[in-house]
Amino acid sequence: MSTPRPAASARTRKPGARVGAEAEGLLPPDEVEEAFRRLKAHMPGRAPGAKGPKDHRDPFRSVVSCILSAQSLDRNTAKAADALFALAKTPQALLALPEDEIARAIKPCGLYNTKARNLKRMAQALLDEHGGVVPQTREGLMSLPGVGRKCADIVMSFTFDADVIAVDTHVHRVSNRIGLTRSASADGTADGLAARAPVWAQTDGHFWLIQFGKAVCLGRRPRCESCFLTDLCLWFSANRA
Repeated sequence: MSTPRPAASARTRKPGARVGAEAEGLLPPDEVEEAFRRLKAHMPGRAPGAKGPKDHRDPFRSVVSCILSAQSLDRNTAKAADALFALAKTPQALLALPEDEIARAIKPCGLYNTKARNLKRMAQALLDEHGGVVPQTREGLMSLPGVGRKCADIVMSFTFDADVIAVDTHVHRVSNRIGLTRSASADGTADGLAARAPVWAQTDGHFWLIQFGKAVCLGRRPRCESCFLTDLCLWFSANRA
């Protein structure tokens, strides 16, 4: 990807605004907004008809797939999900399966014994506490066994179209590298983005950041030479020759 780099003069910065924020490893609010403006201009955002986690729009399948995706490659998660959904498509059907049968079906995604146990507990909780309906709130989703903050936010964003920036590995890395947030944990990054990202960026912010992380701000060798955020990026400022 080759994208023009805006000149530093293209934005206005309040005198001394960066000094205090930079000492905390953060961009000042006006530069956070400018970063999201550029991300919106250069990254494609949410694709029309975007489906839930691992290509599932159905809330129950989204939650199941998200649980399966923990510490698993996408292709392995897809294999496990396809095998499981061939056996059970509802909480009732999943609960009726023996745990060892679930474990065999989802083996490609790893941690299959723990995930099989959590899936059974999640299905039971859905039926007992939510009438078999997947809750749409973060609190409700995180009350389900096996569902953490990341999984809850992903389901909320993809499946229920909530204005929330879900944080995966790419979003966590990019946000802390640039200076949008400063946190060692993904949950802390999610809280930081919820507080610091402009309201208008909350809907598609996840998509812009993840696409930027995959195409430009790579983990080991970021492509700073073609980046449109280098004049804002705190990591670039600290590491350039």
